[in-house]
Amino acid sequence: MPASATKSLRVAVLADSDTRWKWGALTAQRVTPTGDGIRLDGYLLRGRATPTARQLKEVGVPADSLREVTGVEFLRAMGEESYDVLVLALVGGGVQAMLHGLRNLWGGSATRPVVVTGYVGVVYEKLADGLLLRHGADLVLANSRHDADRFRAVYEGVGADASAVTEVALPFLGGDPYTGEPEPSAEQGRRPYTVVFAAQPSVPDNRKDRTYLLNRLIEHARRHPEREVLLKLRSRPGEHTTHIEELPYQKLVQGTDPPANFRLVYGHMGEVLDRTDLLVTVSSTAALEALHRRIPTVVLTDLGVREVLGNHHFTGSGCLASWDQLDAGHRPVPDEEWVARQGVAPVDTSPGAGSYATAFDAARERIAELLDRPGGLPPLAPYYTPETAPGYLPGILARHHLGPDGAPLPGAPVADKEPGPVRQIVRRAARGAYRHGVQRVAPVIRRMGEL
Repeated sequence: MPASATKSLRVAVLADSDTRWKWGALTAQRVTPTGDGIRLDGYLLRGRATPTARQLKEVGVPADSLREVTGVEFLRAMGEESYDVLVLALVGGGVQAMLHGLRNLWGGSATRPVVVTGYVGVVYEKLADGLLLRHGADLVLANSRHDADRFRAVYEGVGADASAVTEVALPFLGGDPYTGEPEPSAEQGRRPYTVVFAAQPSVPDNRKDRTYLLNRLIEHARRHPEREVLLKLRSRPGEHTTHIEELPYQKLVQGTDPPANFRLVYGHMGEVLDRTDLLVTVSSTAALEALHRRIPTVVLTDLGVREVLGNHHFTGSGCLASWDQLDAGHRPVPDEEWVARQGVAPVDTSPGAGSYATAFDAARERIAELLDRPGGLPPLAPYYTPETAPGYLPGILARHHLGPDGAPLPGAPVADKEPGPVRQIVRRAARGAYRHGVQRVAPVIRRMGEL
């Protein structure tokens, strides 16, 4: 009996990092068109950013099953299991490789799941590259009206089918709206005014700029001893997220002498925002989470407004400001039209304007239509093929041990059982060596090349 014949739909999510697992799993829950719940099976793609148990616990999105796989192992599982919906929560190259691998696996079979993909947050770089690598999925989710317009323009501009682009919103927005600052003369037990800097693993990407931001944050804490100033970190040393962090703030803060009201914090961003009065960042998606809750939010201009930083995305938001302005007491007022266009806390109450509560309706309806499509689903049809991109596509597929036709290459890593103790030790050692190379050796080589 196909899975779709039951009340509860079966959904699989393939993710390559903690943030993409969070996006993929929450997206699956929001776009699945059933009122009877889903069975969610998680697959974590083995690699440098495979989330640790601590990271998964911090994300806090449970699954009915969860296991680590290689790309080839995942494809084999898709040949053995029956799913209604498959969410590919991967970097663009990973999505493209899996689309071709699945096309080869399923061939012309119409009894395949609906394939969904998209982006974890703000899309501020490699727009065309990332989008075309995601082309071929049944739904390519855009997190806002702004993104949906851009996505369709890219696909139509190269002559690709743009019908898969579906407007939704970031699936992890939520939480109680901000109620205002605590009383200045707070009685004992009342929390202090709290400033949170949301750090990013790779923005900025050099020691000078990261040290500058850290020093300004510490200086803000010294200027305002009555405030609590928090540096919100994404991962602990040795862990990786979606982006590699070569210069962790945990190391940069060593040797400084921060005041008592300055602290490093981890944990779920939503829980940190529960006690935040001012969110400061360079370009983190946390800014959109804060804006959704009406928390005063600043996107820093100290290092310039530049594409490489991603803060150019916030032009027109009303949130751009510098540390000098913040130290002087500036509080930003977001532009309501810009905020609504980003799919964040829309305030338009006119008929048909929609809200966050209805942001996923179109995706649910589209998936329901595809699940009920007479004759089943057509074969996956990515824009990139050996004919359209013969100098690009084979390399992407080879990185995932797939040939030009999407079939696994001879000798591709496949495991028939859980790794034994020796294999686990070897894997941990290899991963440690890789991370040492990324965090220690690679920056030195780059600095030498700049001399």
